[in-house]
Amino acid sequence: MTTTKTKGSSEVNGRLWGARARDWAEVQEGQFAAAFHAVLDRAKVGAGTDHLDAGCGAGMAAALSASLGATVSGLDASEALLAIARERTPVGDFRQGDLEELPFDDDSFDVVTGFNSFQFAADAAQALREAGRVSRPGGRIVIMTWGEPAGMEAAGHVAALKPLMAPPPPGAGGPFALSEEASLRAFAEAGGLTPLEVIDVESPWHYPDLATALRGIASSGVAVRAAEHSGEDALTAAMTEFLVPFQKPNGSITFGARARYLVATV
Repeated sequence: MTTTKTKGSSEVNGRLWGARARDWAEVQEGQFAAAFHAVLDRAKVGAGTDHLDAGCGAGMAAALSASLGATVSGLDASEALLAIARERTPVGDFRQGDLEELPFDDDSFDVVTGFNSFQFAADAAQALREAGRVSRPGGRIVIMTWGEPAGMEAAGHVAALKPLMAPPPPGAGGPFALSEEASLRAFAEAGGLTPLEVIDVESPWHYPDLATALRGIASSGVAVRAAEHSGEDALTAAMTEFLVPFQKPNGSITFGARARYLVATV
């Protein structure tokens, strides 16, 4: 495997998102599995497809793609997450680096996906230009983000995290900055892409018990940042307050979540 290390958004994101890599892989990554399946189906991923997952995390989407017969590659900021991706799909080509400087040749992929990743790049427009560069003519680039927060139960956990974070820089977009269709389309166009369709996918989050839910929610890079700023006890208390109302008599926890994805071409 080739390991490419560059300086940029990967330095910070790799530390945050890799801090609790096993918890992310075992609990939280799969909460959006319905969206992964929907995107791969929409993009007609299968035998003969060359697929790059940009910001691949622990490689769940890549593993699903490989199970459909695709040849998969992935890039992520975190070596800890990439180690798990390689375990899941040993034949995949997983590399560490920056979304703004993809270590792949021009015209290499039929499908490039970014599952909640492009918006974390320090220069998102450049990351999308890179996705376009490595896409073949007629290929598809998929940008996934949160669905619109209104009426979405999972949005409550984002609201609960906000007081635990340092104030964002002036003008910084929040977690739902791309949830409006017009904003998502403009985001794609700023990176030189031609947006096509925008599709919503319901993907409820489910945990067998409170302890597992806390492990999962605390494993995101955003939650790690909150814990660093306000302390682990404050994070646990805030997330417990959010989760308990969704707990069923058997102890399990389920609440609604929604992803929105845009399909684009170069």
